[in-house]
Amino acid sequence: MTDLFVRKLSGLDRLNDEEVQILRGLTPQARSVDARADVIVQGSRPTSSTLLLEGLTGRYRILTDGRRQITSIDVPGDFVDLHSFPLKTMDHGVIALSACRVATAPHAELARITETQPHLTRLLWLTTLIDAAIHREWLVALGRMSALERMGHLFCELYMRLNAVGLADAQTHSFALPVTQSDVGDMLGITNVHVNRTLQDMRRRNLVTWRGATVSIPDWDGLVEVARFDASYLHQEREPR
Repeated sequence: MTDLFVRKLSGLDRLNDEEVQILRGLTPQARSVDARADVIVQGSRPTSSTLLLEGLTGRYRILTDGRRQITSIDVPGDFVDLHSFPLKTMDHGVIALSACRVATAPHAELARITETQPHLTRLLWLTTLIDAAIHREWLVALGRMSALERMGHLFCELYMRLNAVGLADAQTHSFALPVTQSDVGDMLGITNVHVNRTLQDMRRRNLVTWRGATVSIPDWDGLVEVARFDASYLHQEREPR
């Protein structure tokens, strides 16, 4: 059940056999989560951290008047709340944007890893630092980019992250995106109407097509240029940690 997570960490640094076995034994049980259901409730105090196996989840905050902001997306192979281990109380929620499969790693087991496996601990720490880098990039996009740049940046990021765990087509630059335009609006801070207009603009430019649940990027270099996308913040290079 942790194969995607093993693949993700192996892309950052070499894992030895013992580390792989520890990771594979970390999340023994999986469960299904319906689309639109909370995976983690804001204000809760989890005793385990949740690993996403299938589907997409979003970290979010809801204002008192009901307006929602999705602050990041998790893809398969991501821990959606690894930070709940040291933070204890969740200051945001995590919603299943599509039907999902998840598994849980008890915090007691994570504590044991931090006490006995320094290399794995550094890699787990690194994943939370990359999460923070993604949040910074989203903040810059929300504050300084146009809707076209923001949407292009989102599609570039999702392709890169899904490709890193073998869930994107490198030839067509396509990937599954089983979310609604309303969800995308909540990610980008724009209305549904603006989402639709921006998608139409992208299609006219032959940058992106979104049919059903599949996004394709026919002009990758063009989209990278329009979105001012620099993948360095994803830190996907493999090197000693």
